[in-house]
Amino acid sequence: MADVLLERPAISTGRVEISVKVTTDVNVTAFTAQQKVSGFVLSEVSNLMHGDKPVLVVGERLYWRVPVILSMPPDGDLGQVGEIDVDAESGEMQVTQALIGEIRERAQALADRSAS
Repeated sequence: MADVLLERPAISTGRVEISVKVTTDVNVTAFTAQQKVSGFVLSEVSNLMHGDKPVLVVGERLYWRVPVILSMPPDGDLGQVGEIDVDAESGEMQVTQALIGEIRERAQALADRSAS
């Protein structure tokens, strides 16, 4: 099954029928997933990052896709530098060293652009 993302769809014309049936236990809320990611990036990546509002992804499993945001005082949020998936049943985060490296690189590039 391919992933299904429904994030504020802008459907304005024509006929659309979307039918998805998934039966699973959701033990992790969107808020909890956001907090897990915020805590992780704070302790493992940078104290200038936090998780933002997640979207629910429907695939082989349900998971929360949590955007990772870079914030710089005094400007506040500069933008998204990555995303971390959190399993909606187990709460396990899908994180690799490669993903952490990509987030750090994007954050550095964004910070450099913002400074100039």
